[in-house]
Amino acid sequence: MPELPEVEVTRLSVVERLRGARIASVTLGKPLRWPLGCKPETLIGRRVADVLRRGKYLWMPLDDAGSIAPAGGLLLHLGMSGSLGFAEGDAAPGPWQHFELATDRGRLRLTDPRRFGAVVWGDRAADGPGSWPSTGRAAALLATLGIEPFDPAFDGAWLRARLRGRRVPIKQALLAGDAVVGVGNIYASEALFEAGIDPRAEAGRIGPLRCERLAAAIRAVLGRALRAGGTTLRDFRDAHGMNGAFQHEAQVYDREGQRCRRCGGVVRRLLQGQRSTYFCPGCQFR
Repeated sequence: MPELPEVEVTRLSVVERLRGARIASVTLGKPLRWPLGCKPETLIGRRVADVLRRGKYLWMPLDDAGSIAPAGGLLLHLGMSGSLGFAEGDAAPGPWQHFELATDRGRLRLTDPRRFGAVVWGDRAADGPGSWPSTGRAAALLATLGIEPFDPAFDGAWLRARLRGRRVPIKQALLAGDAVVGVGNIYASEALFEAGIDPRAEAGRIGPLRCERLAAAIRAVLGRALRAGGTTLRDFRDAHGMNGAFQHEAQVYDREGQRCRRCGGVVRRLLQGQRSTYFCPGCQFR
């Protein structure tokens, strides 16, 4: 699944081309997770004001100048296997391309073989092009998200306050996304390894020093993943068709049975919430 680094890499690969682009048409393919939520023709003629990110969502506020339709924009989620890219020439949409935004700067397409992704209209307050959705499904999807990991306010104290009282394993608490966003399965395993915390440790019992180490590890791991262009395990590519490379730097993820690069022990795998967790018993403690 595209996680925060992959979504941010995607944003960076489309934002300069899309910012200021005027929409010429919108084409829908097979249904995605949720309906668009507006008539496609109401988007024609609007300009893309920006491409922003919140957690694993991309928000595309649209300039409503001269339009009688309400202020708003499009919220995009890449689902389990989605990616965004620009169509080359007059290439017809492929069988997995279920949304196309044709603009005067190119045709942006969402490719999503499993159709767990989404493109959803969101109303917003008319107080500037960058404002976030204020009502409807788009606003509801963003409402429960935690702090951004690169927000200056995110630190060990913040994390500990939001983990207090939680009896679930720390890995599950991170994946929930209501304490801090964007720490998906790959990066949760990597951050917990870097912080020396067993993924089965009870979230509410992680002390202040270990919470500080974990917050720092989350920022460090996500930062390295961003610089590496994200992780490509199967089909992730940015809008220019470039693969990510963080998978080559992973310390524990997808390394079951291999030697730990820190202590020489053996990396193990276990299932938590039907997701694979990788860890080193010699380096990570409850």
